[in-house]
Amino acid sequence: MKVFGDLGSSLGSRRTEDKIEIVNSGSGIHTLRLKGAVVKQSRKRLLLALATIFVPTIVTTSATAYGQVASNAAIDSIYPQVESLYIDIHRNPELSRREQRTASKMADGLRQLGYEVTTGIGGNGLVGVLRNGSGPTVALRTELDALPVEEQTGLAYASQVRVKDDSGADVPVMHACGHDLHMAAWMGTATLMARNKSTWTGTLMMIGQPAEETVSGASAMLRDGLFTRFPKPDYVLAIHDDSDLPAGTVGFVPGYSHANVDAVAITIYGRGGHGAMPQTTIDPIVIAARTVLALETIVSREIDPHDPAIITVGSIHGGTKSNIIPDEVKLQLTVRSYREEVRKHLLASIIRIARAESEAAGAPQPPKVEFYDPAYANYNDPALTERMTAALRRRLGEANVVEIPSKMVSEDFSEYRRAGVPSVMFFVGAVDPAKYKEAKASGTPLPSLHSSKFAPDLKPTMETAMATETTALMELMGKR
Repeated sequence: MKVFGDLGSSLGSRRTEDKIEIVNSGSGIHTLRLKGAVVKQSRKRLLLALATIFVPTIVTTSATAYGQVASNAAIDSIYPQVESLYIDIHRNPELSRREQRTASKMADGLRQLGYEVTTGIGGNGLVGVLRNGSGPTVALRTELDALPVEEQTGLAYASQVRVKDDSGADVPVMHACGHDLHMAAWMGTATLMARNKSTWTGTLMMIGQPAEETVSGASAMLRDGLFTRFPKPDYVLAIHDDSDLPAGTVGFVPGYSHANVDAVAITIYGRGGHGAMPQTTIDPIVIAARTVLALETIVSREIDPHDPAIITVGSIHGGTKSNIIPDEVKLQLTVRSYREEVRKHLLASIIRIARAESEAAGAPQPPKVEFYDPAYANYNDPALTERMTAALRRRLGEANVVEIPSKMVSEDFSEYRRAGVPSVMFFVGAVDPAKYKEAKASGTPLPSLHSSKFAPDLKPTMETAMATETTALMELMGKR
């Protein structure tokens, strides 16, 4: 069935489609013939009857279009090749800024599907563009890089890769954060969208981003013209697997989902000497100890309890021998927050306290405070999140799409929103449901992301990832 267009004008003529006829008798009484039945109605009642008939038809037509791309059958039809790609990527991980093989494999796959592919963006980044008429431009991002972790999953296809890192040290390499799964699902989604162009309209932009683990890849691609050399998207979407959710479920977070993260290095200066003659020294270890304790009061006494914030001193190094007071001590901190105002307050307070403690001890010079490797809080556009969540609940079921807490880890997906594009990231459960239930009952933690033992419950996680991506894309680009 199809809606005839403007019902008012249609009522003045005779049109037939799928055994429906509307005839104006000229006396205000209209005849509706439906599958051989003849019903006479007033114009008002006839319009109500037509609304009853056609509204479900419109929804069904849209659902059918979605189904061609995002249905279980569509996903099952390509799953073997997607799993094969996943295993290949998992066996051959590459560290950040070294993703040449991975990027080449992703680029070749997109080219075979008919995408316009450009490589070497911001390092090893790539973009594949599929133009399909007028409509929104939507970007789907995946990450390319792996971690310096020695795999202990016991999988038949476990990584055995070892390389020299930037310092020259021999290190193992593993996809311990799920980027291999993200890439395989991303390619599966690219395949389904390319094969079903008749069901959607607009421009699909597939972003393969390097160096996410060093929170530097997104900004590098943007500096290299990601949104100027290519169509600037109306929306950017992404998924991430989640070791705290059972496979088959999807988590969402409206607003802040990931934190601002700043690394801080503090060098505290003193005057060294013999441990038996402390009166001749200015002990930087004592200054450092006081500084650490004072830093812990920033969150507890200066920040609103409703604003999440963390200051962690993760490293303290000073001295070489028990009877030698050193000349300096080095501290390393991680600082995390959501709101930019809180971030600025935390960093300013760290400087204030470090300087004050050194001055109070009579240190020969102020401490050196350095900030590096910043990452900005990811903020999921609330309206876009709500729209995507509704579509996912229709596709996956109400109970399988759940709101989850924000995380205090970093994610440079935030850079796309900072570049002015509404964005949202969804979290795909990766844990075997039986193991998840058992772990919750016993209180035993399961391997987390970045663990040497982390491996997703592959098939249901991969299928849910593709269902999530295709459903989200069709919600924004699908023909109505």
